[in-house]
Amino acid sequence: MSDIAGNWQAVRDRVGRAAQRAGRPSEAVTIIVVSKTQPPAALAAAVAAGATDIGESYVQEAAPKIAAVGRGVRWHLIGHLQRNKSARAVELFDVIHTLDSVALGRALARHGAARGRVVPALIEVNLAGEASKSGVRPGDVRDLLGALATEPSLMIEGLMAIPPPAPTAEAARPFFRALRALRDEVAVAAAPNAPLRELSMGMTDDFEVAVEEGATMVRVGRAIFGNRP
Repeated sequence: MSDIAGNWQAVRDRVGRAAQRAGRPSEAVTIIVVSKTQPPAALAAAVAAGATDIGESYVQEAAPKIAAVGRGVRWHLIGHLQRNKSARAVELFDVIHTLDSVALGRALARHGAARGRVVPALIEVNLAGEASKSGVRPGDVRDLLGALATEPSLMIEGLMAIPPPAPTAEAARPFFRALRALRDEVAVAAAPNAPLRELSMGMTDDFEVAVEEGATMVRVGRAIFGNRP
């Protein structure tokens, strides 16, 4: 577990240097520790090293980890969310990164209202139109924001994307740049429930480029835990 602490610090240092190159403070970037397939002990080691945000891909896998690790960190759902699991997701997670339809947005708002809370969410954008990925087309983001503008229990904090597989980190830069440009474009006329402050983009292989292009959240797993078992 000592490797996890060292890896966490190395990732923090790399984020800091990338932010500095972009003229941004390192505190402007949240490192979300992606804990898919990792045991609770590994998560606890990351939290002990200083991690404050943990990302899980599946509602059912996250539940026992949240019970074991506790609520001293923010829990992010970063995997595709089916509407029939939205109630449980609102119960478990602090932030939902994969809002991709009006129906899901309304379900999240409804469950948030039932629990007396506002649900923070990000719209997942399918930048390259990949059939294998969820997310809305860039041209549909504005319409989705408009359709959800009257949901007071839903707070659309920003946009999230996963670029297509690329041979180098640098090859992902145009996609990160495109997501930032899209956010800036739609934010001009966004409703009060869509501050759009966040850009969730960048993973182990390309998070430094993402930070240079404006990421406020990066999702890092392998660089902290090593290859998945």
